[in-house]
Amino acid sequence: MKKRLAIAAVSLLTLLASFFVAMQPAQAAVGIRVSNGRIVEANGNDFIMRGVSHPHAWYTNETESFAEIKQLGANTVRVVLSASRWGTTSASELSTIITLCRQNRLICVLEVHDTTGYQEDSAAISLDAAVNYWISVRSALQGQENYVIINIGNEPWGNNSYSGWTNATINAIQRMRDAGFDHALMVDAPNWGQDWAGVMRDNAQTVFNSDPDRNTIFSIHMYGVYDTAAEITSYIDSFVSRRLPLVIGEFGHNHSDGDPDEDTIMATAQAQGIGYIGWSYSGNSGGVEYLDMVYNFNPANLTPWGQRIFNGPNGIRETAREATIYSGQTGGPTSSSPSSPSVSPSSPSVSPSTPGGQGCTASYRIVGQWPGGFQGEVSVTSTGGTLRGWTVTWTYTDGQTITSSWGAQITTNGASVTATNLSYNPSGGTFGFLGTWNGTNSVPTLTCTAR
Repeated sequence: MKKRLAIAAVSLLTLLASFFVAMQPAQAAVGIRVSNGRIVEANGNDFIMRGVSHPHAWYTNETESFAEIKQLGANTVRVVLSASRWGTTSASELSTIITLCRQNRLICVLEVHDTTGYQEDSAAISLDAAVNYWISVRSALQGQENYVIINIGNEPWGNNSYSGWTNATINAIQRMRDAGFDHALMVDAPNWGQDWAGVMRDNAQTVFNSDPDRNTIFSIHMYGVYDTAAEITSYIDSFVSRRLPLVIGEFGHNHSDGDPDEDTIMATAQAQGIGYIGWSYSGNSGGVEYLDMVYNFNPANLTPWGQRIFNGPNGIRETAREATIYSGQTGGPTSSSPSSPSVSPSSPSVSPSTPGGQGCTASYRIVGQWPGGFQGEVSVTSTGGTLRGWTVTWTYTDGQTITSSWGAQITTNGASVTATNLSYNPSGGTFGFLGTWNGTNSVPTLTCTAR
């Protein structure tokens, strides 16, 4: 950009231009983005990932897995792609994957797996090569910022020369932005994803600041290195305390390098409001078959790990909330899409309440449904004036039960349910819950009473 007076003038202009650029705010991110250390959707609502990885690159015919993963309660699927090592996931194939995610109301985390163990595994490719792949398939990703997070490369550095991770990651992020990607980007740690040397932890702020969009998410993989509660909480706290966005991008209940403390991983993620993605749905081999969540891609046949992550304390069924981008959609991303298998087609999506007092109404919606379980949502609105509090009641007629909730204080007495506001939402809003059902999951009639 950059003979006597002329040189001085140009230098001054250059200095002023540099100062002006430095004073500009980061480019506004679109779609899923980072806000004050949290991952949020375009509407500003928190999005906390609760998902699993699906090994698509090695099992390209297992496309039903997307619906199955949703039915098991997940709100996110992390999809294994290949840039070259296991064939190449084409742009058209990538478009199909994104469509499957959207039809099943899942957020897609797309990752290039070829980078795994770079500098230690001779077959691994660099992050720079991974960016070349992303640029080659950009046509499939344009306009998908609400639904897709790009995980630039899986575990992109082994245990050799891992200090190079920082500059390589900064370069990858800047190349992605220069190429026109406005998506949220996810970067995995070195040391096969486990960051035992603390390189990602210690350089996270520098890496985050290098992104002109300030829209980079850090991913730690927790296996044998994280076998004590202290190690887990310390690592997570180091990001949360600095308001740097962190996701547990992989973890398991066991591993060849040690026994990770999955109970603390899941409990701490829930307490801190950060996402987790377990490894992996099915198809593991080479001695780590115990990391399969279902046997032989059969969602009706959960493994011990599958039972734990889907149905256990702080598990996916209990804690996952569907992305609000799908709210109000009954047929996937567009009106021409087929019906989502995760939503009961026989149940109306919204049931208007009958006001039981002056000042408020409430509507009930089945957000997602799977065999034996469902996620529900109730929206409370004022019918005049500012609410100082509210109570919503209903009675289930088909034996449904509520197992957990958020955004309201819910009590039950048999089939009767009472929900009251919390301290931060007396004027209305939306609360949600997870429940069980068997046979029929009809929408009840609500009564809203203002206080």
